[in-house]
Amino acid sequence: MCGITGWVAYRHDLTTERDAVAAMTETMVCRGPDAGGTWFARHAALGHRRLSVIDIDGGAQPMAATRDGEVEAVITYSGEAYNFKELRAELIRRGHEFSTSSDTEVVLRSYLEWGAGLVDRLNGMYAFAVWDLRSEELLLVRDRLGIKPLYYYPTADGVLFGSEPKAILANPLAEAVVDAEGLAESMSFVKTPELAILKGVHEVRPGGMVRVSRSGLSKSRYWQLEAREHTDDLDTTISTVRELLDDIVARQLISDVPLCTLLSGGLDSSALTALAARSLDEPVRSFSVNFAGYTENFQADEFRGSPDAPFVTDVAEHVAADHTDIVLDNADLLDDGARKAVLRARDLPISMGDMDISLYLLFQEIRKRSTVALSGESADEVFGGYAWFHNEKAVNAPTFPWLAMHFTGERPDLLRDGVADKLDLGGYVRQRYAEAIAEAPKLPGESGKEARMREISYLHLTRFVNSLLDRKDRMSMAVGLEVRVPFCDHRLVEYVFNAPWAMKTFDGREKSLLRAATADVLPKSVVERVKSPYPSTQDTGYDAALHERVGTLLHAGTSRAFELVDPAKARRLLDRGSSAVARRQLELILTLDGWLGDYDVRVEL
Repeated sequence: MCGITGWVAYRHDLTTERDAVAAMTETMVCRGPDAGGTWFARHAALGHRRLSVIDIDGGAQPMAATRDGEVEAVITYSGEAYNFKELRAELIRRGHEFSTSSDTEVVLRSYLEWGAGLVDRLNGMYAFAVWDLRSEELLLVRDRLGIKPLYYYPTADGVLFGSEPKAILANPLAEAVVDAEGLAESMSFVKTPELAILKGVHEVRPGGMVRVSRSGLSKSRYWQLEAREHTDDLDTTISTVRELLDDIVARQLISDVPLCTLLSGGLDSSALTALAARSLDEPVRSFSVNFAGYTENFQADEFRGSPDAPFVTDVAEHVAADHTDIVLDNADLLDDGARKAVLRARDLPISMGDMDISLYLLFQEIRKRSTVALSGESADEVFGGYAWFHNEKAVNAPTFPWLAMHFTGERPDLLRDGVADKLDLGGYVRQRYAEAIAEAPKLPGESGKEARMREISYLHLTRFVNSLLDRKDRMSMAVGLEVRVPFCDHRLVEYVFNAPWAMKTFDGREKSLLRAATADVLPKSVVERVKSPYPSTQDTGYDAALHERVGTLLHAGTSRAFELVDPAKARRLLDRGSSAVARRQLELILTLDGWLGDYDVRVEL
């Protein structure tokens, strides 16, 4: 995986802006610690930081393609094309010659052969930019599910772009400004496609392309979920899911560097670990995260019915994995350096608190032994794993189902009255929900529960999962670890999206199709385990430390967080003691304090 950035300016000579482009590229070192490079033309400059995974000795970027000694196109590319070997063979048959074994060159030459139509042929996770010297046009492309990030910032005569906002903000043309819409987005627990929170900054939509030319900027979508009739019976559907998973995992195990899996003991990660173990010629390497005293003192709550550790052990022993358990304590979770690193990785005022920090620390430890990891992200969205998929009240609520069960109404209670009025989080969520539902595809005549569950699935695959993919990308790339997400393969997503809801719950449980498709490779304990989310520390000492830190901010009275947060409401929050809601609100105050101050953000309400 890598970090990409660049600048297009049609009324400016960018060969004079080497320092600015170098600064933009330097912000991506965490994503690409192995090598870096820049490329310049009069009206375009591209930057790249490389994490070497495929063709370690070759594949340097930005990469240029020439004909008769003339450069035709240059690419800066982040990601993996899992079908690059097939594409390479086809391109060779069509007369192309290759000088490397990298998938980057395959993507670049695919562009020369098929233009923007290359996207229809790619299977993988990717974000890339191609500068075509023949037309002096820039093409920005993002993978179908949005696994890899790509931001852009239109300017008066072109565009700035980067894998993360920090690359754009390193350019003197960009300012860190947030308005009411951006703040509402960051606090609403929704993920609106294209909206990037910072004013003027946009995301390339998953499955989308952005073209930049002298005539301006245009956007298009090359992929989106479609409603199709599912004609397979249950047995065929289960076997097709397994066939797809076998192929997907085998493709995503290709790597020239050490590889591992993330193992939580849940169905998703356990299935990937087991399938990987069957495909590898050596024991699969796996990692999990735990907290000191967590298993011994575990208390079930509405989210988690059991600790992960016993199930992790069962899977590791079942598949003979080379397993490592990373154990963290409060000192780790509260470490100022780790918290600053997480904020720097996020770039934005979005935080899952200790769950972000523990994930970052887990990845930091994994990176000492592996460069690539397989993760079970998105299986819940694809197969219907979350509790609210199966809660009638949440399903029928006129809002995002995860908000119907959790979170609703928390954060306006913390904000200053004037700020809360301007953000109007309730109205913002209603607007975004209406937009999402209007997009959701349906089969002709589809109605009732089947139609509603298709809508629920669509909301998760186009909104909810993007928040989790973004988090996984930021925390992993902050330490130079590439995380692959097999359940995001668009073939699997399309197939399961169109399977009837009755099939997805045929055994009366969540993720019925996935369980049936992988039960033969899993220990019985995991097959029967109820869904449990990523762990969060239950140590009350962690909450006490959050209270103390917010109390310190209140006493000092200089934190910029209180431009938005009402100090009196924050004091009342401290008086109420510990709870899940209080923890989230305290984390919000600390996140705003760091973000507004460290990034010198200007608030425009």
